[in-house]
Amino acid sequence: MFRQLKEDIACVKDRDPAARSAVEILLLYPGLKAIRMHRLANKFYNKKLFFAARWISQRASKKTGIEIHPAVQIGKRFFIDHGTGVVIGETTVIGDDVTIYQGVTLGGTGKDTGKRHPTIGNNVMIGAGAKVLGPLNIGDNSKIASGAVVLNDIPPDSTAVGVPARVVKREGMRVDDLDQVHIPDPVAQEIARLENEIIELKMIVNQEENK
Repeated sequence: MFRQLKEDIACVKDRDPAARSAVEILLLYPGLKAIRMHRLANKFYNKKLFFAARWISQRASKKTGIEIHPAVQIGKRFFIDHGTGVVIGETTVIGDDVTIYQGVTLGGTGKDTGKRHPTIGNNVMIGAGAKVLGPLNIGDNSKIASGAVVLNDIPPDSTAVGVPARVVKREGMRVDDLDQVHIPDPVAQEIARLENEIIELKMIVNQEENK
């Protein structure tokens, strides 16, 4: 447990430039508190002590503003930055080195039974306010832009943006230098394409008028 806690603190220091010390992270970061309490709740859940597990998870939610169902499977070095409004549903599976921001929902659509929530691969970043809904898969090393609504699988090494989300980068192109702001805007790209088509059509019309 001590080694795991050291890993958790180290990953916060690595990913959050505002983090100043291990003590500050341990005592004041709600994301870390939520994850620590979830691990305890998950142990109770796996022992079929469901009431105790739920009690711990609800206590964590009140303390941190982060709601994680006690059945959720979470890998190593999971980092919730800020955290307010994060909701993670029962059958969610989260890999190693995943980062999510405030307002993220890993939820269901209400249409599925059994596995109802997402499976998140390793080294995934999910931006603020993004919604990932249903029993879909987010591939390793992928990034989900802020405010995106993901309703279908996202392949590994991809960047997805928009509502509904669509992939704008993929297939082996890593995006480690990409953050929540500097992500291509598919709406702006589509507007630019339409503007180019209008210019081309005007040129054709002018050519026809000058004949």
